[in-house]
Amino acid sequence: MKVFLKRDVPGLGKANEVKNVSDGYARNYLFPKGLAAPATDSNIKAAQVFAETKKAREDRIRERSQHIAEQIKAKTFKFRAKAGETGRLYGSITSADVASEIGHALNIPFDKHWIVLERPLRDLGTHTVDIKLEGGIHTQAHVVIETEE
Repeated sequence: MKVFLKRDVPGLGKANEVKNVSDGYARNYLFPKGLAAPATDSNIKAAQVFAETKKAREDRIRERSQHIAEQIKAKTFKFRAKAGETGRLYGSITSADVASEIGHALNIPFDKHWIVLERPLRDLGTHTVDIKLEGGIHTQAHVVIETEE
């Protein structure tokens, strides 16, 4: 029996694929769990439409992320913080602080989870911060931390 997979099924295939399986496997396992449906023309056409809209959405997200990445590269983000005589900050600059500053500078909502910091920034000077945007776009932001007077 030919079935159309609604979801990924380990050992069988990925979502939106048409597979040939035994009748019992389809009736007793795949159909009741909602993992598959009979491979009719309408199901296959619906899957193709879904795949096309998903690809278009991913392309829009990738385009938007690329535009954001270009804007981030063109700017330098400055922070002022209290520091000791050695240049060590009394507090720290976290990924949430960097995301907030980027969001404010670009006037867009910016998720702190896109910022990749192994640990918070605790020293004065220029730092390079890795950023992973939606759609698999990677970029770097230049962050300058200056002392408050």
